Amino acid sequence: MSFASKCIFFLAASAVAASTQAFAIAAPEFGPNPGVSWLLNPNGYQPTGAGPGPITADPSHPGVGNDEFRRTGRQPTMPLADLRNPILQPWTREALQKRNDLVLAGKAPSMGIDCRPIGGVAFLIRTPNQPYYFVQAADRVVIINQDDHQFRHIYLSAAHSRNLKPSWSGESIGHYEGDELVVDTIGVAAAPVDRFFTPHTDKLHMIERFRLEPDGNRLDVRVHVEDPGAFTVPWDAKLSYQRVEPGRAERKLPPGLNSGATVAGPLVERSCAENPFSYFGKDSPPVPHADRADF
Repeated sequence: MSFASKCIFFLAASAVAASTQAFAIAAPEFGPNPGVSWLLNPNGYQPTGAGPGPITADPSHPGVGNDEFRRTGRQPTMPLADLRNPILQPWTREALQKRNDLVLAGKAPSMGIDCRPIGGVAFLIRTPNQPYYFVQAADRVVIINQDDHQFRHIYLSAAHSRNLKPSWSGESIGHYEGDELVVDTIGVAAAPVDRFFTPHTDKLHMIERFRLEPDGNRLDVRVHVEDPGAFTVPWDAKLSYQRVEPGRAERKLPPGLNSGATVAGPLVERSCAENPFSYFGKDSPPVPHADRADF
């Protein structure tokens, strides 16, 4: 090999190495230290403005969450689905109508009241006042929600498992694309899609894209959902989260388990099954228990 050829080869190799290094540096850090957490925008899944979107609240019954109650004193309400959304299959719309009837009658239990796992699709909208934490490792990303310490594993492997058995969270396979974490999820067992308790089938396929805003104070997630068994067409939604970090981005709510705020520090111990409480009394869904250990 001539001297000129060696120089060209060296420069090309250096460019590839520099490009690879830049790609690695660009991978987002959602949990740069244990004190960083993320709070969901209270509105949950929102339309992207392009094409079919998620189920949203019935405009005649706007939602009022606990945080808004704390700010304004308005009476909190349970989410009531807008049944006019064209993405709904007939049976899915009928299921939501039954749920809406319970809401209007004041008999609709809220998400997570029975201490069961929320499931893979609704996990990211579980609660707007309990923070989410990210643990990023070489082989996976773990997302933890402080409310009952529910979690999702996102495996940074090449492909989904063969003969996958459905589970609450399904199987999430992820990879980094520049400054985004891209997650592909299948195999989610029957669980609500959203806070309206929209059902889905075993055909559900979800793709999420997690991206930090340049200042690092907001986390945006784009969600694409396909399920021909429950929806007439694929649909897209977006989520946003506010950074919380002691000394940088303090929470304005007073410390307390219900508010999800702490004096300082990364995570509050909060176990639903050890402290079950419901305003529905004997009409509440039972908390699951086992008569004998399974280990």
